[in-house]
Amino acid sequence: MTTLHLHVDSQFASPYAMSVFVALHEKGLAFDMSTVDLGAREQHAAGFAGLSLTQRVPTLVHDGFALSESSAITEYIDEEFEGPRLYPTQPRSRARARQVQAWLRSDLMPVRQERPTEVVFYGAKAPPLSPAAKEAAAKLYTAAQSLLQDGAEHLFDQWCIADVDLALMLNRLVLGGDSVPSRLEAYAARQWQQPSVQRWVNQRRPPL
Repeated sequence: MTTLHLHVDSQFASPYAMSVFVALHEKGLAFDMSTVDLGAREQHAAGFAGLSLTQRVPTLVHDGFALSESSAITEYIDEEFEGPRLYPTQPRSRARARQVQAWLRSDLMPVRQERPTEVVFYGAKAPPLSPAAKEAAAKLYTAAQSLLQDGAEHLFDQWCIADVDLALMLNRLVLGGDSVPSRLEAYAARQWQQPSVQRWVNQRRPPL
């Protein structure tokens, strides 16, 4: 019998844990879940460090095989299990989806620092964006508008996991009260209503 166990952060605020959580639900897979207290540095404790190669959440364990780094996990889930596709089937679209995921995880640091996911999941207040964060936000808007056709509900012909990641990045700013182009705000709002996304949004979270 296949067993799947997902390790996530104890505040359910990691955008990367969210991405894997959504992927598992979109595939219709049953899984157990446990939390790791990053504030207490539990990710570096012997038990978890011995399990997770990079000592990070999310980490997925599938029949004894442990894998961390969220985009690696979602690609693995898509290749390993039947069910709705998480990535486009057309090679260039699939490559673009992976590019979007890689970019959102490696760039736009001022936005990620000044609009942490506590803004998204806890309603935390944040000061006005710095010039560096405004520049990064403008870069995000330019790329997102280039990727999304007018009125498009998704990045590609159908929903894919990169839509979740892009919507989360946009919602850092939308829910932070920043000015976001209206069609990007509408796109992020539509993505946020995906049932699998709402399952993560509505997790019971401990106080900050």
